Amino acid sequence: MGGRDHSLVAGRTGWNFRRSNNVDPDWGNDLLVMPACRNMSVLVLESATLHGSDYPVPYPTYFHPRSDADVLRWQDRVRGQRRTWLTAFVGAPRPDVPVNIRVWDHVIAQCFCARRPAPAPCWGARAPPGAPSATPRATSRLFQKTVFCRQPPGDTCTRRSAFDSMVAGCIPVYRWHLPEDHHRYSVYIPDADVRQRNVSIEAVLRAIPPATVERMREEVIRLIPRVLYADPRSRLETLKDAEDIAVEGILGTVARIRNGEYVDSGGPVTEDHPNLFSSTETRFRQKQSMQAADH
Repeated sequence: MGGRDHSLVAGRTGWNFRRSNNVDPDWGNDLLVMPACRNMSVLVLESATLHGSDYPVPYPTYFHPRSDADVLRWQDRVRGQRRTWLTAFVGAPRPDVPVNIRVWDHVIAQCFCARRPAPAPCWGARAPPGAPSATPRATSRLFQKTVFCRQPPGDTCTRRSAFDSMVAGCIPVYRWHLPEDHHRYSVYIPDADVRQRNVSIEAVLRAIPPATVERMREEVIRLIPRVLYADPRSRLETLKDAEDIAVEGILGTVARIRNGEYVDSGGPVTEDHPNLFSSTETRFRQKQSMQAADH
């Protein structure tokens, strides 16, 4: 099948494996642009959207349930939390990022320029004395006390924190790869508007009707099992976690290809080049060969 029935799990984003070459790279490599790898289905933390063979999976979070009952108890817990903070942001200033794309600093600035009526507007980096530190337990507790969590892009479009906040029942502000109808469970505010100071995040969030907020939170809570990874020493019975969904997706993709269907990972097997694996040399391998010759 020309590699179309192969899959790979990678612990980084799709961009890390699609460099044009491997000549003294600061990060990543060209694994997924090699001819022998082009047809594989790859599970990554963030897909390179121009390449249909990348399938994004959630970042691992702090909570790994051992049973369906663990998940249901957790959903009841976050559903019943009293949320005293309107919004939160867990992160630090990013002075190393170019000014034209620096959004974290603007998010943090809006946190501390806000007034403090109840519910309090925002907790963020550079917290006041007595605020929780960024330990797993403290971060989870913070998210459980917050209605919305600000999730601007990090080094790439997504952040692990977005999934931690959703597991805590916190509505994410910004979007990423989850169900396409993102308005049902998240609030999208364009980065450019924040950087150019054209929008008040607090004002946008306060304008959302309470009934809408409740519906969004319930949708987030419903999605919790899909973004969790169960404890590997056990297995969920009726619920599907992130691993179940990913594996079923890969098997379904392979089955469709076997049926001759066009899928995101490429066309029918009959259209594969007959010499797909005849040449897998890359500049990286050539460099190794030259180094070997030098020695």
